[in-house]
Amino acid sequence: MFNFIKNLSPIEIGIIVLILVVLFGAKTITSLAKTSGKSFKEIKKVKKTFTEAVEDDDDKPVKSS
Repeated sequence: MFNFIKNLSPIEIGIIVLILVVLFGAKTITSLAKTSGKSFKEIKKVKKTFTEAVEDDDDKPVKSS
């Protein structure tokens, strides 16, 4: 679906970024980047916690009746 992204050169990406800065403003884009970075960090933390919980659960022996 997004195969066209592979064909973009660095100059084209720079032009796209410049257009975005002109349209939305630098403050909005930096705010968006900061928010997405925090979200990504939170997702990584949840993934790590979930993985540790699953690994801890696998280590416990199964009780038989």
